[in-house]
Amino acid sequence: MIYCKRCLYPMNHPYGLILDNEGVCSGCRVHEEKDELDWPSRFKRLEQIVNENSKRAGDRGFDCIVPVTGGGDSYFIVHTVKNVLGLNPLLVHYNPHYNTKRGIRNLANLTTVFDADLVTSTLSPALLKRITRHTLRRYGSMYWQVLAGSLTFPVHVAVKYRIPLIVWGVHGWSEQTGMFSHLDEVEMTERCRKEHGLIGISAEDLIDEAAGVARQDVEPFRYPSDNELETVGVRGIYLSNYLRWDAKAQHEKMIELFGYESAAQQRTFNSYEDVHCFHSAGLHDYIKYIKWGYSKVTDHASREIRLKRMTREEGIAMVERYSALTPRDLPLFSDWVDLPQEEIIDSIWNRRDRSIWNRGDDGRWELLDSVAHHRDDHGVDAVRLCVKEPCEYRITQSAEPDAREDAYLLMGRGYVDKYDFGALADQPVPGGLTPRAWERPHIG
Repeated sequence: MIYCKRCLYPMNHPYGLILDNEGVCSGCRVHEEKDELDWPSRFKRLEQIVNENSKRAGDRGFDCIVPVTGGGDSYFIVHTVKNVLGLNPLLVHYNPHYNTKRGIRNLANLTTVFDADLVTSTLSPALLKRITRHTLRRYGSMYWQVLAGSLTFPVHVAVKYRIPLIVWGVHGWSEQTGMFSHLDEVEMTERCRKEHGLIGISAEDLIDEAAGVARQDVEPFRYPSDNELETVGVRGIYLSNYLRWDAKAQHEKMIELFGYESAAQQRTFNSYEDVHCFHSAGLHDYIKYIKWGYSKVTDHASREIRLKRMTREEGIAMVERYSALTPRDLPLFSDWVDLPQEEIIDSIWNRRDRSIWNRGDDGRWELLDSVAHHRDDHGVDAVRLCVKEPCEYRITQSAEPDAREDAYLLMGRGYVDKYDFGALADQPVPGGLTPRAWERPHIG
């Protein structure tokens, strides 16, 4: 396998990589734009887009939609939209059902500190379990509904409430592999969602009567039609095209300003992202490793190398430490999806990329190559970046230090008050149930 000589990405990256004549990948080259572009002028371009949108939106109450989770970059996006650009956003949240208590607290705190309205989609647990069993068996994916829902529900809301602008955070495919330049100002479209976000799997592809997935079951994941989008004028822009994106620095600012909670993650050193989901840095990430031979820790270390906070050798050490760890959350997911653990593993075991994995005569899989074997590749030193600051991630003190993170929290209170994230509830004096003016109806 060929690896980039600057970061840690292999050439079998599912989003596609291009190497130049120095052996540096397209993702690293696009990252160089972060130190070359005139970001103040880029931000003025963003303000121009916002002003044009305001004219189209008129006096409808909300200026834009911001998709949010209980983790990731949600705080920074909302802060930029509301406190910097001066917009009134409607926050839109797709409930993935894999929620941690910390993620629910972060989401509640988000709506509170920014005094923002939130719309949430919580689909039937039975429906999502049925769809997840189907995508796991057919595609080896436990996360399709999470990605499809989070990339689709905000667009549904935009159409329904006639709010033309959706503000997303980072364009992840450019951030990882340099799929586009920042100057391309790529926007969210149905094609972008399907080909990149959903790896080519549309909602319609899931319809299968034998698997119990009918057309009405996938309707929440169907992208609105062109006519619906054009009637409202919906467009989705990415903030990362208009300001210098640095997830670590942004999270640390949000921790200081607004009390965002971080947490240690199973399979990466990054304690800021994905804290809202039990599986993103656990079983879901392990599936990625089984398929492609690399995982989330490679994504995070490559980013830190590009941002000059980590040497390539330090990144390789992180990959060796985390990438092969067995996730602890398999039993939890097995109980939720109602499938034996063995069947879950079997559904992904043979989906490995045979260019990086080999199955021996004894039936065991062996990783043929890894970035650790490419520490001293010719040309590495010629393209090396100098480290300018240390790479240290914080773990914040939990607002509920004794809370057990051993079960999903389907939904929680949507704001923060003196009752500690809804752990207690208002009770009438001297307590007991709230009196209700209701009488059992008489039938007959």
